Amino acid sequence: MAKFCCFFAFLCAFYSSILKAEERLYMMPYEQEAALNALISGILSAKKSINISIYSFTNKEIAKALRDVSSKGVKINIIYDSGQKKAESSTIGYLEKFENIHTCLLEGLKAKKGKYKGIMHQKMIIIDDIIVGLGSANWSKNAFENSYETLFFTDSKDIVDKALLYYNKMLAICTPFIEH
Repeated sequence: MAKFCCFFAFLCAFYSSILKAEERLYMMPYEQEAALNALISGILSAKKSINISIYSFTNKEIAKALRDVSSKGVKINIIYDSGQKKAESSTIGYLEKFENIHTCLLEGLKAKKGKYKGIMHQKMIIIDDIIVGLGSANWSKNAFENSYETLFFTDSKDIVDKALLYYNKMLAICTPFIEH
């Protein structure tokens, strides 16, 4: 009986460590350096793919990490809000030039009784289809250094799968960026 109890305890400990998602939450500006390092480290650790949906992306350090990993064959898709097409400080024109990086634009849905459209306001990254990062922070120097923002990473299969499902729906309808 004692052997059975020990074996059962071992199995419970073993499977709980496998089933439990690894999660990290960063609170900015207090953990600004750790948050930025976690994001860049995640990007640089990618082996196959990175999928990003981002409202505003002006941070050059993050853009350079994406450039570097794309040169190693990692396929990168970035969905920007359609309003970023003309934003001078946006990274969209810079990143579109690199092999393995595809950028596109997406606008929100049209209001039911109005002339206005919503925006693509997500801030999400999916790395190798196994890790998702979500948060309130645009990818700007200001967001990481001066603003009260959050950045959350998880490898929960349910969350990653749901994020991928909706990301792929957005990717299917976004408009490719063509620099003028």
